[in-house]
Amino acid sequence: MPDVLDLEDVTVVRGDNRILNDLTWRVDGDQRWVVLGPNGAGKTTLLQIAAAMNHPSSGSVQVLDGRLGEVDLFELRPRVGFASSAMARRFPADESVLDVVLTAAYSVTGRWNETYEDIDLRRAQRVLAEWRLDHLSDRAFGSLSDGEQKRVQIARSVMTDPELLLLDEPAASLDLGAREELLQLLGGYAQSPEAPAIVMVTHHVEEIPIGFTHALLLARGGVVTSGELRETITSENLTEVFGLPITVTEEDGRYTARAA
Repeated sequence: MPDVLDLEDVTVVRGDNRILNDLTWRVDGDQRWVVLGPNGAGKTTLLQIAAAMNHPSSGSVQVLDGRLGEVDLFELRPRVGFASSAMARRFPADESVLDVVLTAAYSVTGRWNETYEDIDLRRAQRVLAEWRLDHLSDRAFGSLSDGEQKRVQIARSVMTDPELLLLDEPAASLDLGAREELLQLLGGYAQSPEAPAIVMVTHHVEEIPIGFTHALLLARGGVVTSGELRETITSENLTEVFGLPITVTEEDGRYTARAA
């Protein structure tokens, strides 16, 4: 499969802070990546660059078939699905769930004067059903629970059949039931041959869905290690990343970690 992401020697500097440092990383179209690391490792910045929402201070970034700095961002961004808590805050609280998903067709947050075709409406309704949200289609987005809002964000991010899906801590702040429901849905989606390449940022190995194939471990803005999931999510690697003795166990494709 061709690369959907190709980062070469990417550095991001904000003021006196070097957030990413000479980072090189590639994602193929049939891969599902989890990005792990402590607070301040640069995970969210990396995802924003992959979403073409930020540019690096130096280095080369190719997203799908366009190089940042040369590609038309208005044409590129609809091809990339992106879900994050920051994005959720941009949706009007009184916007219906259906419209939150539907407006992805124009890459806007908030219904205005756009004209949508029947195919757009049918697509939005089908995606809501796939993510177990069809019963909430008329509800105001701001009235939903955290778990429901996170599923709406993901439904919106896949509305346009993206070629790359980026998820920033989709299970953060969820209770056990909501987390497991979301991971079950994400795992089923990740294992579908029709799913795009996926990159998901998380702080916890317990939030890695079944069906994910690779892991990138970051610390202090740089790559500690990366590769296939079972070879990367190890006690030794997580101990190095988090600076604390960590024991990792895996059972039936799910991971747990605790201090050794």
